Amino acid sequence: MVRPPATISALHRILRSYRIIAVVGVSNAPHRPSYFAAKYMQHHGYQIIPVNPRYETVLGEPCYPSIADIPVPIDIVNCFRRPEEIPALADQAIAAGAKCLWLQLGVEHPEAEQKAINAGLDVISNRCVKIEHGRLFGGLNYAGVNTGIISSRRARK
Repeated sequence: MVRPPATISALHRILRSYRIIAVVGVSNAPHRPSYFAAKYMQHHGYQIIPVNPRYETVLGEPCYPSIADIPVPIDIVNCFRRPEEIPALADQAIAAGAKCLWLQLGVEHPEAEQKAINAGLDVISNRCVKIEHGRLFGGLNYAGVNTGIISSRRARK
């Protein structure tokens, strides 16, 4: 089954409403995309819950070995894992009562996505949570992009 891509309004609703993000596969290395995305979202007011059995803490937050070990409700399960790992993560997200399964750039698994949708979760695949937030809420300047370039207003001097 080919699922249509997420609409701008769906992305906006998810990123505006859901504030607690379990980042599965997060690294403690600042040069890794998972670390930078988690740091960006944390900087923009989201509660980040790192999930990686290799670490005790990431970004000053306790790190859990799996989604099932997280003791608080989760809004978004953001997956930085290989496609073959997504079915188990979708099952864990459903069991945890998450509201959204978010698969990062390059990650898709149609069967697991459909299972999550059938369970009532929003599903976003093959998109970066950091990029989408920056695009929709003006946070691209965090990475040095001058977001005022495309504007009808004159630049301030």
